[in-house]
Amino acid sequence: MEKMRCAWCGTDPLYVAYHDNEWGVPVYDDRLLFEFLTLETFQAGLSWITVLRKREHFRTAFDQFDYQKIAAYDASKVDVLLQDAGIIRNKLKIRATISNAVAFMQIQKEFGSFSNYIWNFTHYQPIKNSWKNLKELPAKTALSDEISKDLKKRGFKFVGSTVIYAHMQATGMVNDHVVSCFRYSEV
Repeated sequence: MEKMRCAWCGTDPLYVAYHDNEWGVPVYDDRLLFEFLTLETFQAGLSWITVLRKREHFRTAFDQFDYQKIAAYDASKVDVLLQDAGIIRNKLKIRATISNAVAFMQIQKEFGSFSNYIWNFTHYQPIKNSWKNLKELPAKTALSDEISKDLKKRGFKFVGSTVIYAHMQATGMVNDHVVSCFRYSEV
């Protein structure tokens, strides 16, 4: 019998693997949280499958999302990235990634880890929604508005409420698998 999945993942094997193994699974590792935040930043205005198809190359181009290295990127590294056809070549998003890495480390200094900071917004527990179909899923919420506003205040860029809600979904801060999906009760 075929497993029931959230309809958004379709039949693309990459999308299905992402849905089945990552989406909605709580993430507490700072490097992985930074990776998802960066990928969500680059996804703004594009489809997530576009980003997923370039993910491995993003990892290589951005030093495995080592935010300490990224924070030190200079103009010549930006030029190299702008020539890299394996990533999304958007100068504003590349520069935002660098400044976000700096702001990310400031949060680590203040809260001990980015994980402590971001998970505090949900009281360190995933929010489990009970959506019956994809039409019910919001693009943003009052909580993503709050987190977005706080991140912007701390110097982050490309972190609008919709980007932040997508980040919350990806990193398991919210469980937005529909109730009929096999992953709903697993994450």
